[in-house]
Amino acid sequence: MNTAAISLPSPGPLLTRGAFSGVMVALLVVCALAPALNLLVPADSVFHLSDYMVGLLGKIMCYAICALAMDLIWGYTGILSLGHGLFFALGGYVMGMYLMRQIGRDGNYGSDLPDFMVFLDWKELPWHWALSDSFIATLLLIVLVPGLVAFVFGYFAFRSRIKGVYFSIITQALTFAALLLFFRNETGMGGNNGFTDFKRILGMPLATQEMRMTLFVITGLTLLGFYVFARWLVASKFGRVLQAIRDAESRVMFCGYNPLPYKLTIWTISAVMCGIAGALYVPQVGIINPGEMSTAASIEIAVWTAVGGRATLVGPIVGAFLVNGAKSWLTVAFPEFWLYFLGVLFIAVTLWMPQGVVGLVKKLKKGGRA
Repeated sequence: MNTAAISLPSPGPLLTRGAFSGVMVALLVVCALAPALNLLVPADSVFHLSDYMVGLLGKIMCYAICALAMDLIWGYTGILSLGHGLFFALGGYVMGMYLMRQIGRDGNYGSDLPDFMVFLDWKELPWHWALSDSFIATLLLIVLVPGLVAFVFGYFAFRSRIKGVYFSIITQALTFAALLLFFRNETGMGGNNGFTDFKRILGMPLATQEMRMTLFVITGLTLLGFYVFARWLVASKFGRVLQAIRDAESRVMFCGYNPLPYKLTIWTISAVMCGIAGALYVPQVGIINPGEMSTAASIEIAVWTAVGGRATLVGPIVGAFLVNGAKSWLTVAFPEFWLYFLGVLFIAVTLWMPQGVVGLVKKLKKGGRA
């Protein structure tokens, strides 16, 4: 008996025509237009991109990487984390340790030890600072430290089938515990003040226009690279299983798939992305302290994702720029009302724009009612 062969649909292109155009425009802006406006256009020109704006946009691009990471686990896998600020801070602290070692004897006390250690009368570096003077080791640890913490935590949490609001609360508790740990001077992480007063990276001064623009370009390329990687990931068989887990995890198990390795893998990837974002953030902002592990910092990542639009990839990036752009203006114009605005924004998006800004734009394009 002859049976007709079943032909599976061929996978679509990695980037649609619109997405490809958007990526190319962003690439030109990051690598050509922004450097030209900052380095070549005179400072008194209306077209000049100020150093302040370069730093602000670089910082927001780091936040956008975190929002993109959140979309992979929340938008595509259905796992709401309220502790991703921990992974962001871990990557930032690893980079901060390297930058502190780069200060050398140029600190206030003229010692090989960081100033806060001299102030606390430490005589030598603690063991976890052993590789902090190596840039190569720092790059590896930026990936390994958040990844390992996420893997261990995720393994036990997902193995115990903790999910929903319980998982969100546990991630928040983990982040708060880490915050209390890093506040202690005994950990050798700068206590409440953290790390600051950075001077060099790879022996080159940080406080130059060229270095600021270099970090800006690297951050932009990293964001674009992660965006393309995320599109490839969610379009693959692995990504389709993640979406099936989000929609009906029990059915996925009945079909013979074990959700644990899928959830653990995407959870670890998401944490590593946040760690890399934190490492790029620190040299541009010039400080890292336990405040990056605060509850509000982790909740804001979820807000950016929700405002932009979950399960869209580009939405969280848009949300990060919109919310942080508004924050930069409101914290100056109306500093006492910023947190109220953030809360109202999150509630409004949840009630009236469940698909976020990007979802609203798509709906308007189709002629539907918003």
